[in-house]
Amino acid sequence: TVREAALENREDYEWAADQRSREIVEALLGGINLEAKVGTLSGGQRRRADLARLLLHDWDILALDEPTNHLDVVTIHWLAEHLLHRWQDGQGALLIVTHDRWFLDEVCTSMWEVHDGVIDPFEGGYSAYMMQRVERERQADVREERRRNLARKELAWLSRGARARSTKQKFHVKQARELIADVPPLRDTLELKKMATSRLGKQVVDLIDVTQIFDNAQQLKNIDPDIVENASLGEDNAEKSNKVDIVESAFAQPTHVGSVTIAVDESQENSFENTAENTSENTATSAQNIAETSAASRKTITGRMILDDATWLIGPGDRFGIVGANGAGKSTLLSIIDGSLKPTLGHVNIGKTVKFAVLSQRLEELEKLGKYKVKEVLSRYKPSYIIDGKEVTPGQLMERLGFKPEQLMTPIADLSGGQKRRMQLLLILLNEPNVLIMDEPGNDLDTDMLAVMEDLLDTWPGTLIVVSHDRYLLERVTDQQFALIDGKIRHLPGGVDEYLQIVEKLQRDHENSISAASTVNASSTTNSTTKESSESTVAEPKLTGKAYHDAARRVSAIERKLSKLEEEKSQIEAQMAAHNPSDFVGLQSLNEDLQKNEQETSALEDEWMELSEQL
Repeated sequence: TVREAALENREDYEWAADQRSREIVEALLGGINLEAKVGTLSGGQRRRADLARLLLHDWDILALDEPTNHLDVVTIHWLAEHLLHRWQDGQGALLIVTHDRWFLDEVCTSMWEVHDGVIDPFEGGYSAYMMQRVERERQADVREERRRNLARKELAWLSRGARARSTKQKFHVKQARELIADVPPLRDTLELKKMATSRLGKQVVDLIDVTQIFDNAQQLKNIDPDIVENASLGEDNAEKSNKVDIVESAFAQPTHVGSVTIAVDESQENSFENTAENTSENTATSAQNIAETSAASRKTITGRMILDDATWLIGPGDRFGIVGANGAGKSTLLSIIDGSLKPTLGHVNIGKTVKFAVLSQRLEELEKLGKYKVKEVLSRYKPSYIIDGKEVTPGQLMERLGFKPEQLMTPIADLSGGQKRRMQLLLILLNEPNVLIMDEPGNDLDTDMLAVMEDLLDTWPGTLIVVSHDRYLLERVTDQQFALIDGKIRHLPGGVDEYLQIVEKLQRDHENSISAASTVNASSTTNSTTKESSESTVAEPKLTGKAYHDAARRVSAIERKLSKLEEEKSQIEAQMAAHNPSDFVGLQSLNEDLQKNEQETSALEDEWMELSEQL
């Protein structure tokens, strides 16, 4: 089970009483059934469980291989903070292999670049690494002109873009500006918009008052497996016990259940075409049609609500990024945008000239070509294309994406995961879409290939929609970011940082509401107990005389002591929260004090109950 594999059979009080352990469990195992068999978990859940198992131990050296895989933006931010403060200064060592450049910048103080059988060391995080790399290549006057230009272009992004707005600069700004003085802007936004409008017209995709409810678990799984992964699994294997089965996630967002009544046209119920004619009815007309429909042709749908009356207009040349928690419904939103999923309610108006291409997380379409060689697949496309104002062949574009000429004779099935991802992108670009939807495009790509992909997208003249937990990639290739929260699509003028602030506020409000509810319940219980005790005393006191007065005095003394213990508990918890998490001895001492406090409180509460029954 997850309890055995990740928690290694720790009792609930063991990890719950320790602040650091509790944070790890809530952040990584939240929403997962602890009694579920590991074999029933999704790949992402198994990954998080294994990461939790590692972090719950005390290590002098910790090595992590792609630790941010399957984590959402908020959890990645938490992991960075956790690793930064895991050890005291001068203690502990961390080795990370990852393609997440933001994560490298936040966590690492030095970097190694492994290439051509050698290791080149660099001081600082990813930003500092890029500056030093550009300077080294400039001084050496290397012949890899393309690679150098990409590195300098990315450095320009680091200096001019989102990272330059950060308070945590990783390299000397003056030096960086000297290196990139002659580098042009990343994108000519106005020119790209103009080209996109000429290809697409004025209308691309309009979502009008869209509501999406799934009343069928299998349909939900087929469209958006992340939502199912985020739910508890393995309930059939759960043992009946008084243990905590499902831990509440530290960053959980509320799951909404909703219902809508819709008109059903039996002749068209199962049909949906992506044409302007079929999707152009306005909301008022729809409401009138429903009003005129007989009760027999209406039905009410109740289930998991993913989108709640959402309106979103996507225009020619727009470059939008989407963030959201795992299971928020991002893949569902993409399916509605490209017309492959008809929403429960509302309208999706798709322009007549729109030609979609979807870079999905899965590689089913590429797997169908597994028996063919790369050269055979490329031969199906045009002999040349215009990229960045230059004529290129599919083979040249393939080399630009990091393939070697000899790989033309390699069967698609024999390509590595990263090569298949690049081939998937290549074939999509060769299809010449004008609306490109990318779902986690950075999967399986190293930092150099990410830079190549970003460079290609900089000159791509169309509408771009990107869903990614890689905040560096998201802010690098898109001009505006949006968040899917509580079924609404919210604009983020402040980028991913604003999204993190929104989530933090939602979490704080959630905790405050729970605290307020607990206070009300406690007050209600106390009043009820006092009333019942009073009525019992008047009706038929079980103690009389001196015994009654002694018991009453003892009850008063216990209540004063319990109040004092509650204050002491709050003080201990505050000390634990402020204590250095790497000071294990001090934390253990505070934990022992907390356990003593809880034991004494439990004993006094039992005595209070016994005496109250006698009064």
